[in-house]
Amino acid sequence: MDHDLRGARWRKSTHSGGDGGNCVEVASNIPGLFAVRDSKNPAGPALVCAPGEWSAFVNGVKSGTFC
Repeated sequence: MDHDLRGARWRKSTHSGGDGGNCVEVASNIPGLFAVRDSKNPAGPALVCAPGEWSAFVNGVKSGTFC
C-alpha cells in the first residue's frame, strides 16, 4: 500500500550527532501511521506502520528485546 508522505515532518534523534552518519528519520505527524526512512536517502522508500506497532517496536528497543 502506498501512503502519501509529502506532508511528513521528518526528525532525527538528538543522539544521531551532526556528522551525517547512519541515521534514521521518523515522521509521526501523519494521522494513523508512523514512517521511518534512511536520512541519507530521503527520496527513497519509507517503512510505514501503525501507532501500536511503532510503540511496540520502541518498547522492544528500550527493553533490549532486539539485542
